[in-house]
Amino acid sequence: MANTFDLILKNGIVVNHDGEGARDIGVRNGKIAEFGVSASADAAETIDCKGLHVLPGVIDTQVHFREPGPVHKEDLETGSRAAVLGGVTTVFEMPNTTPLTVTQEAIEDKLARAAGKVDHGGMFCDHAFYVGATHGNPKELAELEMLPGVCGVKIFMGASTGDLLVEDDEGVRAVLAHGQRRVAIHSEDEYLLREGKSKAREGDWTSHPEARSAEAAVRCTERLLKLARETGRRIHVLHISTADEIQMLAAAKDVATCEVTPQHLTLEAPDCYERLKAFAQMNPPIRDARHREGLWYGLQQGLFDVIGSDHAPHTIEEKSKPYPQSPSGMPGVQTYVPIMLNHVAEGRLSLARFVDLACHGANRVFGIAGKGRLAIGYDADFTVVDLKAKRTITNDWSATKSGWTPFDGMGVTGWPMGTFIRGRKVMWNDELIDDAAGAPVRFQETLG
Repeated sequence: MANTFDLILKNGIVVNHDGEGARDIGVRNGKIAEFGVSASADAAETIDCKGLHVLPGVIDTQVHFREPGPVHKEDLETGSRAAVLGGVTTVFEMPNTTPLTVTQEAIEDKLARAAGKVDHGGMFCDHAFYVGATHGNPKELAELEMLPGVCGVKIFMGASTGDLLVEDDEGVRAVLAHGQRRVAIHSEDEYLLREGKSKAREGDWTSHPEARSAEAAVRCTERLLKLARETGRRIHVLHISTADEIQMLAAAKDVATCEVTPQHLTLEAPDCYERLKAFAQMNPPIRDARHREGLWYGLQQGLFDVIGSDHAPHTIEEKSKPYPQSPSGMPGVQTYVPIMLNHVAEGRLSLARFVDLACHGANRVFGIAGKGRLAIGYDADFTVVDLKAKRTITNDWSATKSGWTPFDGMGVTGWPMGTFIRGRKVMWNDELIDDAAGAPVRFQETLG
């Protein structure tokens, strides 16, 4: 084999299926070509990673970048800029845009926008898009989910931002009965949410977990798991927020994978609402200590398959409206890695478990082709981190259009130092290095 590479990462601690160890990595043609590169090897670029850990590229499987539609909050370029500055190499973007991403034309439009063919320079990170399920399109979903650049189908069983909603068992059953790929679901019972609106107290954000109750999440997940078994369809339950869903999901690992967010693991009610007001408001809500502890129990027991940021920005002006007029959602793609590395530093999870949730899990759940592991032949996607770096997350650091983060002022230990995508150095030491050149993600089930 030729002893010449396009890129060599030297002196870093590589974290992969072998555990942690000092290894040099050689990259050729955007792929990982060799571990343990000879000291005499040549490369077009060599980067010294001494004192740093080299992880597989972090994958965020739930972001809302708002384009097309309310792009005053975010767009594909700014959202992906925030992603790579935060060490994220790949994102899966949600369909509750305007217009909704529910047709082949809408998917092709998003891919064109991501490639920089519409309005701006395109996306910095690699990407895939969900197709939204509606009452009107179940029969089209089997074809739509197989389109290039599509990561799967998304169902909203409870209303959130946007107009996508399939709240009834008959409608969900119809969606699950068409197609074969894993279906991602926002699991809150719409009927209980409608009843709960009366519990929203004007100007009091501490009532948000009452208006969108734990019971609404639990009941919906019970219904959903029954429908998944009935139809034999694999599902992925998003942003779990209650301790009460842990055991039922543990009993359904044959059909259901699940996600947890950094926000639900880090923030706690009622404190977060008293401090942050609308800036802690998201769906499903941040809940109290019992639920947060239950989520950590689930994580430590191996229940959760992935972490997703549920990056869903709104402007400061929009968030300044009184509750319940204030919109739900918060930025998260840029803070995902530092928040979770801080949990690693504080001993709540191991670095290996973080890598499993942030990289390997997405590969397994969604059948990603060539991403999510550090192994020869895989895309040369790396998230390079300094586990000892002490930094403070600030609004000024945020690259999202919204210009804020719920973690403003939070000191963390652990920081993303470099983002590499298919062998390209995109971010290094908090600076964008390369132009926007993200590409669609490929999947095992749709190759060809």
